[in-house]
Amino acid sequence: MIAQGPFDYAGCIHVHSSYSFDGRTPIHDMIKAARSCALDFIMLTDHGGLYARKHGYEGWHDGTLLIVGQEISPRFNHYLAFQIQEPIQVQEDYPDADPQGYIDIVRNRGGLGFIAHPDHEGSHLFHVKHYPWLQWPVHGFNGMGIWDFMTDWQMSLRGYAKALYAYLCPSLVLQGPRAVTLARWDDLNRERKVVGIAELDNHDTIKKILGVAVPVFPFSRAFRTIRTHILTDRSLTGEKDCDIQSIFSALRRGRVYVSLDSLRPANGFAFFIEDGSHRAYPGDDVHLQEKAILHVALPHKARIHIIRDGNVWQTAGLADAAEFPLAERGIYRVEAWLRVMGKHHPWIFSNPIFVS
Repeated sequence: MIAQGPFDYAGCIHVHSSYSFDGRTPIHDMIKAARSCALDFIMLTDHGGLYARKHGYEGWHDGTLLIVGQEISPRFNHYLAFQIQEPIQVQEDYPDADPQGYIDIVRNRGGLGFIAHPDHEGSHLFHVKHYPWLQWPVHGFNGMGIWDFMTDWQMSLRGYAKALYAYLCPSLVLQGPRAVTLARWDDLNRERKVVGIAELDNHDTIKKILGVAVPVFPFSRAFRTIRTHILTDRSLTGEKDCDIQSIFSALRRGRVYVSLDSLRPANGFAFFIEDGSHRAYPGDDVHLQEKAILHVALPHKARIHIIRDGNVWQTAGLADAAEFPLAERGIYRVEAWLRVMGKHHPWIFSNPIFVS
């Protein structure tokens, strides 16, 4: 008998509060914004410390679970660290920090680590520095950001008129995960499992545009955009420690997909491979059986791409479900592109299932 499918929880990873030197939103306002956006969880990553945990904010807040981590942020090679008990000190904006060193520290302390915004370019027009990951190869990290809101959004800022449109309608200018990022992620997954997450990297920064001070972006807006969906084996209970461990367990396994929920909520998306008695979900390893079927289900009709070993393997046009017989080993993941205002927009990107 096939067991009940996983439970889908939507949240935002990589956000900054007023505890960060470049953030300005107090934790209680961030939580209020998360509740208004119906987020299940927030994974906070302030620079330089675990201040929100120290001050008692980690845990449930009227339906939203706040989890505290840290962004390790020298000049380049930023790294998101979770499940650590003490902050990891690296001089901010220091250009010569050794990323393998802090990857190893996080791993040796039992932590969970993700390479942050690996292909960030910034914005020359608005004097935003670039913060890419430069040190390849490295090893020992659990995953990487494959779709970062700020990386994507800042790439649309090609003039003041375009910037205004991008600010008013951010979901319509996002291009999706960068091709170079997806290609690197696919290559890494051929060597070992590398979990892909979405990032916001939001600070609610004040920027002057044509002399007008504009918040970029209030969390009440940012939280509605790109989200990371975590697929847990059991429902969350409302007990802080147990639920945090459930989310971390799912992240480690790759039970994850990312989506632009401001276009359409992605809850209800399903991707699994079934052989009649067993289902494999994103992050799982499965041995190929004679009658294996790959299934995709969407909450709204979209264009579906099945990616195998980094290349498009199958497509389905405007559909809310698709299935394909599976006869080849490989690493399979799903992309869904939603048609809005006559154009296909990036919507859902799953972690892969590993078929041997």
